[in-house]
Amino acid sequence: MVGFFSCFRRGSSGASNPQAFHFSPPFNDPFALPHISDRLIMPAIESNYRTKSGGNSIEGSASPKVDANDMRRIYVHDDDRVLVKIVHFGHPSSVGIEYDENGNWQFRPLWARRAGPRAWIYFNPEQVKAAIVTCGGLCPGLNDVIRQVVFTLETYGVNHILGIQYGFKGFVDKNYPPIKLSRKLVKTINMEGGSFLGVSRGCPPLKDIVDRLEEWNINMFYVIGGNGSHAGATAIYEQCEKRKMKMVVVGIPKTIDNDIEILDKTFGFDTAVEEAQRAINAAYTEASSAYNGVGIVKLMGRQSGYITMYATIASGQVDIVLIPEVTFTMGGKHGVLEYMKQKIELNGICVVVVAEGAGQDLLEGVGGLDASGNPILGDFGKWFTGKVKEFFATQKIPIDAKYIDPTYMIRARVCNSGDHIFCSILGQNAVHGAFAGYTNITIGVVNTHYCFLPIPIVIKKPRMVDPNSVMYHRCVTSTGQPDFNAPLRVPQLATSPAGKQGSLQPHPPPSRGSIPRGRL
Repeated sequence: MVGFFSCFRRGSSGASNPQAFHFSPPFNDPFALPHISDRLIMPAIESNYRTKSGGNSIEGSASPKVDANDMRRIYVHDDDRVLVKIVHFGHPSSVGIEYDENGNWQFRPLWARRAGPRAWIYFNPEQVKAAIVTCGGLCPGLNDVIRQVVFTLETYGVNHILGIQYGFKGFVDKNYPPIKLSRKLVKTINMEGGSFLGVSRGCPPLKDIVDRLEEWNINMFYVIGGNGSHAGATAIYEQCEKRKMKMVVVGIPKTIDNDIEILDKTFGFDTAVEEAQRAINAAYTEASSAYNGVGIVKLMGRQSGYITMYATIASGQVDIVLIPEVTFTMGGKHGVLEYMKQKIELNGICVVVVAEGAGQDLLEGVGGLDASGNPILGDFGKWFTGKVKEFFATQKIPIDAKYIDPTYMIRARVCNSGDHIFCSILGQNAVHGAFAGYTNITIGVVNTHYCFLPIPIVIKKPRMVDPNSVMYHRCVTSTGQPDFNAPLRVPQLATSPAGKQGSLQPHPPPSRGSIPRGRL
């Protein structure tokens, strides 16, 4: 760490001097964050954020008294960083190891800024006007995030908070004016699914959105949405920069598919896996209670099969799992249908779980993009079910097939306790980031730590399941399924360890003799 952090200076007493501790990356930092003071003269002021005695604002009361003792150790220093990648060395033959563009393994330390309240802020809370919008589809936990953003803003002392109705459309539709939000109004919305503010896909003209933000004198704009919504947030930020508006834009990643780069996970994902597991178990119960029962479950996952993969492992009752990232064949000796036939003949039951984006190369999709910029997919679940019934009919094998699509039941449910907590922390940190003056940022967990991240980095490409990852291997180990493709010819080595022609060999065993006895 010496190359990245200067050391503490110690006096005669041995006490450290925190003023001497400073983060200074030795390279161009891709995780550097835009700050409102980079373009506007905005002096820092001491934060009034409190969490202890006298710190919580009471509804309808004036600003609370400040207790100097409450200032101890409740803030995060702006120099705090979180290591983005933690594997320092990876052997080229190891599963899940990432390489650079030249195919070489190289550990490059990258640091994300740790999230949390700052001792110095760049907005006077009494003058702040904030706005919150939820975009895209539904996801468990949306109301929790809205609620906690409002709570935290009021803790700082903000009294003007607007909720934009029905996504970005709320900026232009006069039938749905903004709602004035308060702790009292949003106090119980976390007990309901959906979005208290409503959602929609698509984006009206950018100029109209920025015009409204300027007209309403918004200083903090919170965008809760996925990749498309975050791209819209960045476009809004750029327009505000051109107009030199005194406003920060903060995103909170909302994607039930868990497909945001760099982040450990996104809110609502754990709840989705839990609910998806129930659908799989229901399919298993139906199939196991029928003669030659087949249960087919379609889960969310347009481009990424995370929900399908994790729910499959959680259930433990799945014979076949199909995700967008892994190609497969339906017919033939090595195809899915032949394997299903073997399972039916052997066990009298077969349970298949598919992601909605799987197998799009096998059927004709609708084509084009939806209002959020996502590709319009063909309905693989129904197509797959039809092919299964057709195949077994030609084989003259009677089956009882049940098809379950729990998509909207999963999206609309109230989140579980883990996501309740997760959403609350994300909402709080979004407000802390805004008051710290950072803009065009989003909030997420990196290596178990909450971080502020630049939006362009996290939306550069969708996060997808790596078929060579440890987790995917765990998934297919759980199902026991083969690779549904014709086997590839394995490259031959010039000479094997035995000095003969042979198949590609794994890396040799470690040289244990080099380790002194009794030492680790």
